[in-house]
Amino acid sequence: MLPFLPDNLKLVLVSRSPRRRSLLREAGMDFKTEERDFDEFFPEELKEKEVAEYLAFSKARQISGEFYVKNKILVTADTIVWCNDHILGKPTDYDSASEILKEISGRTHKVITGICLSCCDNYHVFSETTKVTFDILSDDMIDFYIGNFKPYDKAGAYGIQEWIGLVGCKSIEGCYFNVVGMPVNRFIRELRKFIELNFKK
Repeated sequence: MLPFLPDNLKLVLVSRSPRRRSLLREAGMDFKTEERDFDEFFPEELKEKEVAEYLAFSKARQISGEFYVKNKILVTADTIVWCNDHILGKPTDYDSASEILKEISGRTHKVITGICLSCCDNYHVFSETTKVTFDILSDDMIDFYIGNFKPYDKAGAYGIQEWIGLVGCKSIEGCYFNVVGMPVNRFIRELRKFIELNFKK
């Protein structure tokens, strides 16, 4: 447990992402995990971080009634990959994964994680953006990666910590762990501010 977290304060991470859970555990955080299905609709006019922040906040609002307890902080998040002025979602099959990887090949895209901290009627929303540039990915590299790693649960059809990141990522501008799944440093800073504002009188 981090030293600035009061003993009676509980964190609830609502996420299916094993990478978010792993990163927060490695950071020494003690939390409970919940999984929920969400309506992930967002207004079409939103772009880049607006989308990620809207979705993180929307998730918190959708389940806030279940966790309306004064000593629990609810953590909801959403990560999007933004490239060529649109979102690259999670692939549904080999062909869609291949299409996404070909789109990010040789280009710079943005990985944006929106996070919402909430407790009762108090909400704090923020986001972290990392720019990732990939080298040219050949067809055989794409075929090898999809066949062996099956990145169907990953936005942008890749995991930066996997083989494709090692051999294909040319540069990263910003937080690496944000691309893995959670901007841990930023999250801890914002969590600390949220606690000081709402729990320390």
